[in-house]
Amino acid sequence: MALTKTEKTEIINQFATKSGDTGSPEVQIALLSKRIAQLTDHLRTNKHDESSRRGLLKLVGQRRRLLAYLRQKDYDRFMSITETLGIRRK
Repeated sequence: MALTKTEKTEIINQFATKSGDTGSPEVQIALLSKRIAQLTDHLRTNKHDESSRRGLLKLVGQRRRLLAYLRQKDYDRFMSITETLGIRRK
């Protein structure tokens, strides 16, 4: 269920702000969004997998905190990442 190395490098290259960037909020949010999508699909077929459900909730919370941080620091970057990934915002 984890991201493959090629998927991860593609996401990092797409959302990196400069070369070698792996820790910016945009990259972290994009990686979390991919993992959330995978876990959501998994839980659609395995409805009783409670440990995966708990992991999904932890990932959603982490992404929410990163989005709140980015919204506070740089609103334009927040808007662009939410539009690109199709994330609903308050």
